[in-house]
Amino acid sequence: MLDVAAITANGLCAGCGMCAGLSDPARPAIVMQNSPEGYRRPVVVGDVGAEQARLIDGACPGANIRHDPASHEAEYHPVWGPLITARLGWSADAELRRNASSGGGLSAMLVQLLNTGQIDYVVQTAVSDASPLRNALAISTGRDDVYRAAGSRYAPSSPLEDIAARLDAPGQFAFVGKPCDVAGLRQLARHDPRVDAKVPFMLAFMCAGVPSYRGTSALLTAMGVEDESAVTAFRFRGDGWPGFATAELADGRRFTMDYDTSWGTILNRHLQFRCKICPDGIGEFADIVCADGWHLDEAGRPLFDEQDGRSLVLTRTRKGEALVAEAVAAGTLLTAPVEVAAIARMQPFQANRKGLVISRLAAMALTGKRRPRFAGLALGHNARRLGAKENLRSLLGTLRRLVTAKGQY
Repeated sequence: MLDVAAITANGLCAGCGMCAGLSDPARPAIVMQNSPEGYRRPVVVGDVGAEQARLIDGACPGANIRHDPASHEAEYHPVWGPLITARLGWSADAELRRNASSGGGLSAMLVQLLNTGQIDYVVQTAVSDASPLRNALAISTGRDDVYRAAGSRYAPSSPLEDIAARLDAPGQFAFVGKPCDVAGLRQLARHDPRVDAKVPFMLAFMCAGVPSYRGTSALLTAMGVEDESAVTAFRFRGDGWPGFATAELADGRRFTMDYDTSWGTILNRHLQFRCKICPDGIGEFADIVCADGWHLDEAGRPLFDEQDGRSLVLTRTRKGEALVAEAVAAGTLLTAPVEVAAIARMQPFQANRKGLVISRLAAMALTGKRRPRFAGLALGHNARRLGAKENLRSLLGTLRRLVTAKGQY
């Protein structure tokens, strides 16, 4: 059995907060805190009962990413997971399209769900009221709430931190999270029937990993911000596509940095270890997943020039496909066709990352680390597709990382 201590000690924690969310709110056994390394991590503060321990072992997405093949409603693509239809899409609401990170495709579908009363509210992540540099759980009940929560938040979040209380509360909600968050909630549904009753829709966005809050600090320093406490507003991107990292200070000064530099050279150097062994950056457990539908240059590589935003929209379940069709019919979501073969050119990192997982798990085994349990993800197929040279490079790189990590996960 994998408990919280083993999960965190072996670098498996994704910081989703589900283990804490399963505690009795009146007498929590586990709470989430920011670690010295700048990640969200569980801390045991009371007695973890047998049932809570069983649920953590079986549903924690840090310890498990396991498909139930019988539950698939779509053909399983070895790279892109369960897939009904792939489209390009963007919000018909021009303001929402610009404010979102990737054209607002995901936001458009949330607005559709709220407008039609199919849900009572949305659980998602947004900027914290306590600090413009931190994330917090956000509850959206209408278009303006969705607008305020739109945009990427490249920093730790724990959207499942209150999940048991949320499942006990009145109303149905759509859940929006990172692929690991959605996988955890979907796996919890196998143990707790309240999840399917209370959460009719689970939506995800493709994720390349979670940077620590140290990454946020490094980004601000590189932008020229000398005093974080002077920042009154901050966004990682959006207000255009891909948009700029933007910090506004109390004295009126404004600092910006382009997306390719902020993510490509700073933030992605601060990813937690669990993201390095992630087999599901593409939201395989969601009803719908969205991502940047990058335009391509003449060589077929993603372009990061400022343009009108657009999302890749992949449907994975029948109700996800029905929601997209409904949003299109209502004029909330605008779409264009895309070939599945084009997704790998728009998202080259995601196209290859599953192929690196087996070699990195092997490195964990060689260093005596407990490994997560992955199943039904076509990892062997993807490893063979990348070839021996890439797998060896991945193995050696992970070994070096584990030897020098010194438990800082």
